[in-house]
Order: sequence, then structure tokens, then C-alpha cells
Amino acid sequence: MHGIARHNRAPIRPQAPDARGEKGPQLNEQTLSMRLERVAVHVPAGARLADIGSDHGYLPVALMRRGAIAAAVAGEVALTPYHAANRTVCENGLDSQITVRLANGLAAIEPGDGITAVSICGMGGETIRDILDSGKAYLSGQERLILQPNGGEQPLRQWLMDNGYRILCEEVLRENRFDYEIIVAERAGPVIYTAEELYFGPVQMQARSPAFLSKWQRKLRQKHKTLSHFARAQQAVPEEKVQDIAREVRWITQLLA
Repeated sequence: MHGIARHNRAPIRPQAPDARGEKGPQLNEQTLSMRLERVAVHVPAGARLADIGSDHGYLPVALMRRGAIAAAVAGEVALTPYHAANRTVCENGLDSQITVRLANGLAAIEPGDGITAVSICGMGGETIRDILDSGKAYLSGQERLILQPNGGEQPLRQWLMDNGYRILCEEVLRENRFDYEIIVAERAGPVIYTAEELYFGPVQMQARSPAFLSKWQRKLRQKHKTLSHFARAQQAVPEEKVQDIAREVRWITQLLA
């Protein structure tokens, strides 16, 4: 109960910068960004969480203060955020429940940790894919993956499909004029998604939330501008590139019809 007992304490550092570097309200281990709050929703109650690229460690500390998780590992590859995470954990008296490790990607996970959920947030989708791919040996296959890519969702979904992970939940949210996606997946054996599902997200194509539709309306305008720029370009644009954008325009137009 050590972590839960502290969960109503006043914020320790109310002027700390946001864990993932964005501008806006000053954030700390009690006041997460909207994006990290939505990630937190998908961490199962009582989970043993590995937060990879944890930065200041705000996500695992916030969840532990709320009594939402049983234990956590905060992994960081760089010294400055590693020290910042250590400081956040120690100042909240959670060093017996949250282990901060200096490690590359999933190498932060050790067999005795009993990890049941892995969060990787605030990186490009290709970077998250590479972390998962190079660290497969550290996964049991029983963990829930809660991923928040900053772009590059398509190659990340491709990796999930190729490695037998079913996408259980997806959401789009808009924060500080950027569209962010959250992808939640679990290992489920062979999974097949169409090219369009990999592009848009299979769950989101069905749910068609207002945030999702707004994102693709904006994307469609951008794609049309890109095609116009191609048409006016003084140097010839490779035909394959033009065709790729034209195909995406068709897909988005059909989606929004």
C-alpha cells in the first residue's frame, strides 16, 4: 500500500515540464497531458507496467499514485531523462515499486519483472516498431502493448500484424494542434489486415469517431495541396510518388464519403 497511501498528496513539482516535451499547461506526475491520460486508460488495473522511453517517469508514477498498477519499470536510454525519472520516483517515495533502468528499448525489462503491459509513447511509429522488433526476446507475448506513435502508424500496424498482434483498441486525439493516435494490441496468433486497414487503423475505420474523421479531412486537404505542388513543380516528380499520393487521396475520399 506504500504507493497508494501517497496518492492524494499535493503535487511535488507543479512547474515541472511535460514528460513528452510538448508546450502547454505545466505538467507533472499528477497532471498528465491529455495524451498520456488516454494512454493511462488502456493500462489494465493491477498491471506490472514497463514504460519504455519514460522520460520524467510521469506515467508510471501517476498510475502508482492512483493505485492503478502493482509495479513498474521506467526504461530510458539517455542519461538526462534517466536521472529525471529517478528523481520523480524518489521524490514520490515509490522507489520500492518503480524501478528506473538505463537501457536501450525493451532491454529495460528483466525476467523477474513479470511485466504484463508495455507502454511506448511519444516517438515515431517506425522507431516504436524498431524497438519492438529488436527487443522481441524481452517479450513473453502475454503483454498488452499500449503504443502512442507520433506519425508512422502504418508501418507500426504492419509490424503488429506480421508478429501476430491483434489491434484491440485505437483512438485519435488532437492536442496542441497535432493529431495523435493510440494503438492497443495483444498477441492473438495470425492476423490479416487490408492495406486500407493498415493505413487508417482497423478499429478506427469501424468506429469513425469525430476526431478520426476530422484528422482525415485535414489530411485530404494536405494531400490535394501536395498533388497541386507536384503538378506545378519545375522538375519532374517520380511517377511512383505521384501515384502513391493519388492512391491515398482515393482511399481518404472513399473513407469520408
